Amino acid sequence: MLSLNGKIAIVTGSSRGIGKSIALDLAAAGADVVVTYNSKKQEALQVVECIKEIGRRAFAVEVSVESYESAKALMARTIKEFGKIDILVNNAGVLRDSSLFMMSKDDWQKVISVNLDSVFNCSKAVIGHMLSRRVGKIVNVCSISGLKGLPGQTNYSAAKAGVIGFTRSLGKELAPYGILVNAVAPGFIQTDMSEKVNSEMKDKYVENIPIKRFGQPEEVAKLVTFLASDYSSYIVGETITIDGGLSS
Repeated sequence: MLSLNGKIAIVTGSSRGIGKSIALDLAAAGADVVVTYNSKKQEALQVVECIKEIGRRAFAVEVSVESYESAKALMARTIKEFGKIDILVNNAGVLRDSSLFMMSKDDWQKVISVNLDSVFNCSKAVIGHMLSRRVGKIVNVCSISGLKGLPGQTNYSAAKAGVIGFTRSLGKELAPYGILVNAVAPGFIQTDMSEKVNSEMKDKYVENIPIKRFGQPEEVAKLVTFLASDYSSYIVGETITIDGGLSS
């Protein structure tokens, strides 16, 4: 039976959406969880309460994942509170969609910073601790946009493609030391963000998905929990798509 009993996990960007579902699923599997947020404090505190109701420990931390110093402070606080870090899920992300012709430099840089730089910052900040224990799991949440490219998402596609390359390379670096790095690439998932898409566009997207529906955050969460568990002990540097067959 899949169990994360005794494990300590950090999930960046876990106040809502996919990150929230990941935090809750890890807790349901037995992990204690650090919930991070940038601006949604009340939502993050609600996730913490849900985790405590499951019977696991949790606390929320406001973190700017764009800052390496902030990432280091997150790891230090987690070790102080829980004694160790077993699992890091790099989930924090942001969209600033636009055609490249109309895209501002700020929108380009913001998406690269939050979606790609954050993965470097948090991974770099936790690696020393994991190396000292010769154990750990890092799971990066990317997107099929990083595999296929989507119009209007040159910034997001570039960032997520970067995460995929980062995952492959870091996976090979750390596997000899007992630290496994992998990624998941969700397709269209039913979240607050997707709710903003008008019904006509949503129907058009669904037409192209073989399973004929959007995915649920809980479905992504279960894949992340699998990769965070001992069940994935021979998987290294992989990006696993979860998109209803869209990119097959």
